[in-house]
Amino acid sequence: MSHTDLSNLRFFSGTSHPDLGYKIAQKLGLEPGKIILSEFSCGELYSRIEESIRGSEVYILQTCTQNPNNDLMELFLILDALKRASAAAIHVIMPHFGYARQDKKSLPREPISSRLVADLLLAVGLDRLITMDLHSDQIQGFFSKPVDHLTAMPLFVGYFKQKNIQDLVVVAPDAGRAKFAKKLSDKLGGDLAFMHKTRPHHNVAEITNIVGDVKGKTVLLIDDMVDTGGSVTSGLATLKEHGCNDEIYLATTHPVFSGPAIERLSEAGFKEVVCTDSIPISPDKHFDGLTVLSTAELFAEAIKRNYQKQSISSLYI
Repeated sequence: MSHTDLSNLRFFSGTSHPDLGYKIAQKLGLEPGKIILSEFSCGELYSRIEESIRGSEVYILQTCTQNPNNDLMELFLILDALKRASAAAIHVIMPHFGYARQDKKSLPREPISSRLVADLLLAVGLDRLITMDLHSDQIQGFFSKPVDHLTAMPLFVGYFKQKNIQDLVVVAPDAGRAKFAKKLSDKLGGDLAFMHKTRPHHNVAEITNIVGDVKGKTVLLIDDMVDTGGSVTSGLATLKEHGCNDEIYLATTHPVFSGPAIERLSEAGFKEVVCTDSIPISPDKHFDGLTVLSTAELFAEAIKRNYQKQSISSLYI
């Protein structure tokens, strides 16, 4: 990656994922922007930019971790500080977009939480959102500003192509991920199947049927996120009932890994669990068979091309 002509670009990172922020800055050949982020004893957050950004094009990394409310509030304060410091444009890199699963009303008197998050980001001065593998593509339409919706597809294709898996079938956990799974299976030269899933309660999933042939095949189960691990582990049991090979791979963009997820995943019997670093994974959540792919190169390239007014469409593939 060329580091030329980035003289008016400033890159800042919130507290949600400092490691990824450092890696992106390295890829860009930049020093991370100077910023103070702290918390008062009463729980209120504080943000202050420690360098002049007047007239600069600013990029700020803040993902949503298992503490999305603090992550978002900190981001709102950073955006307000940047706006009041006369930044020319403010681009938010949010690898994991919080509240993305609440993108419509499923029951009466529910909020559409992802639309609210979009409204709040726009209200505090967002000029562009750069994100990855949204739970629902239509969330892009909640924004009146540009959204660069990147995908982890190139990372998964590159990684699994090296394995040269024979008799591969890519399985989506529900119809919503079937399109992504079809693209991945085409690029890997495998077949496609998907599961029918129902959710009787929050964080509870029941797999009722599998559409497609998995018998005697090596399964790559793909999902945009793994939260408690209930969907993918119950799906694994169903896949085995339908006669797939014992070696089952799981790939997910967003490793939320909350509640009993680590116990479930480490005991489920996956050959390998592959995820990205869109969310930081603490040392106590690492387990045998977990592989983490870095998104730093993708996000750095998106930042550079945006800044230099170049097309980023090739990054979507």
